[in-house]
Amino acid sequence: MKETVAEVTEMQGLLDTAYARSTQHLRNIIKDQRRLDAEELVRVLTGMCTLNLATVTARGEPRISAVDGHFLHARWVFTTSGSAAKARQLRKRPAASLSYVDGERIGVFSHGDVEFLTPEHPDFAEIEEHLTNHYGSSPSSWGDDIVYCRLQPHWMVGYAFDKAAVLKD
Repeated sequence: MKETVAEVTEMQGLLDTAYARSTQHLRNIIKDQRRLDAEELVRVLTGMCTLNLATVTARGEPRISAVDGHFLHARWVFTTSGSAAKARQLRKRPAASLSYVDGERIGVFSHGDVEFLTPEHPDFAEIEEHLTNHYGSSPSSWGDDIVYCRLQPHWMVGYAFDKAAVLKD
């Protein structure tokens, strides 16, 4: 858990606003007793999470792919090849959706804009260190054109069917 108190507070505001703006259908599924708050999400979103990343083509067609996601400082980060279709799409159209779903156990859904992080970015070194510690090598060493991405969410909800069981783990 690398989140600061300010980051958790900001994320809680985002979660509350997103839930309040959600449809009745979503609120019927993600009832109060199933909602995960910011502190709970930070506790359970550790390690690598396989994310479903949705991007949009130039013709407005949706595309979905999987990425290794890491939840750091209340934001999803991931890497990919700069030549991957998703990277090309995100460079031109940064709006994206990410979901992490583990059966009925947990679901986290986020919409926002993806930013590309270069080595000059102030957060890059910490992200690089985290990923290197996780994988045993730097993602930058995996190819000539590895890009680091982070979703800046403007909407996010977290869900657990059996919240007590998820938080007990």
